[in-house]
Amino acid sequence: MKDSCIFCKIIAGELPSNKVYEDKAILAFLDANPASEGHTLIIPKEHCENIYDIEEETLSKIAVLSKKLANIYKERLNIDNINILNSNGKYAQQDVPHYHMHLIPRKKDDKKLFKWGKQEVNHKKLLEKIGDIEI
Repeated sequence: MKDSCIFCKIIAGELPSNKVYEDKAILAFLDANPASEGHTLIIPKEHCENIYDIEEETLSKIAVLSKKLANIYKERLNIDNINILNSNGKYAQQDVPHYHMHLIPRKKDDKKLFKWGKQEVNHKKLLEKIGDIEI
């Protein structure tokens, strides 16, 4: 636990939260400043800042829970769609330096959260930089 981390304080019970789900590895709770009704954050209980240092097993559990919650929200909250997103690092607009995944329920008439701009990219050069990937 990092002493200054707001999510670590929520995990430790030092700050209140509206828990949706909890097990020994992860916690899901309603966002205090939601983008929509049901906006949920899923976090690992072990402090890690972002995608670069989260354990893969924990990341898998978060991904599985996001799918399960998405299906539950679709049925129980009568939503049409859902945004599932994660930001990693300051320049990607990560506000809390503790890995977290957002589930943002969406309805037909919601306003757009994002408007992507068209970026000029040379895909051939980009693929050369990325190179072959084996997993």
